Amino acid sequence: MDFIDAKYINLISTRLQKFKKVKINLYNFRCPLCGDSQKNKNKARGYFYSVKNNTNFKCHNCDASLSLNNFIKEIDPSLYKQYSLEKFKEGFTGKNFTVEEPKFNFQKPDFFTKRENSKNMKKLNLPKASEIPIAKEYLEKRKIDPTKFYFAEKFKEWTNTQKKTFDKINYEESRIIIPLYDFDNNLIGFQGRSFSPKSIKYITVMLNDDAPKIYGLNTIQKNKTVYITEGPFDSTFICNSIAMCGADVDISHFNFSRIVWIYDNEPRNKEIIRRISKCIDKGEKVVIWPPSIVEKDINDMILSGLNVGNVIESNIYSGLEAKLKFTTWKKI
Repeated sequence: MDFIDAKYINLISTRLQKFKKVKINLYNFRCPLCGDSQKNKNKARGYFYSVKNNTNFKCHNCDASLSLNNFIKEIDPSLYKQYSLEKFKEGFTGKNFTVEEPKFNFQKPDFFTKRENSKNMKKLNLPKASEIPIAKEYLEKRKIDPTKFYFAEKFKEWTNTQKKTFDKINYEESRIIIPLYDFDNNLIGFQGRSFSPKSIKYITVMLNDDAPKIYGLNTIQKNKTVYITEGPFDSTFICNSIAMCGADVDISHFNFSRIVWIYDNEPRNKEIIRRISKCIDKGEKVVIWPPSIVEKDINDMILSGLNVGNVIESNIYSGLEAKLKFTTWKKI
């Protein structure tokens, strides 16, 4: 429990009946949401408790479960605004932190919110996807900025000019090229995204075999929270994010200050289940999508009009709470 949470619990304690401190980071009181027991005025089944740095509320009578900020919002909206602003100023983020300012407008994505470090960036000898009608139309229909990507009319032939990869280039196809850069804007690889559902969706080619298969390293600021998505297209909607372009990626040596893992909303996918479980076991923060979300990934959520920024910030979990949410999510 951080000092701000402790401060505001102390402020609201005077209006909570039977309030008492049980032990460090655990408080008990009568639930103001359901009134607790109407027959026994001594019963107190509401609790504040901490999991990692998150402070939560739980009532064992009405089964209400809220983060501290949402609890404060319920009982005192004006105090909630003060709390949110103070948390924001101190740089706290996560499940326990939602604030109305600054706002993220994901319903109409700003294609240029991500930091683009173009200095010394190697330009590919290909046209931008925005210059090719078929590629531009495909991306814009998905509300993805086509200026961030390239187009290869003959993918295999072009790939072999970068790195000998294909022995046979019979059955050519056109693909969208997703460039992979390192922190210093060195081109370390690329992905080819197919247009046809019958083809392999992504083909990844690494020019540096020792480099990580990650998209967006050249766009992030390490001292801020880094969000890690499953695919490059999804990452374009999230500020300060990167994307995995293959199997599990070891990011421990990057020295990011804070990370949040965002996997697709596919509770029946065994590989995703394995990866989320691994993150939780390591004590890392991960987004567990709520039951109300039916879309399978961020791009689909954008297309359906959801405010993805708010959904993500309200559903970041770690530790025991993550395990409980994860167990419920897997059953959907």
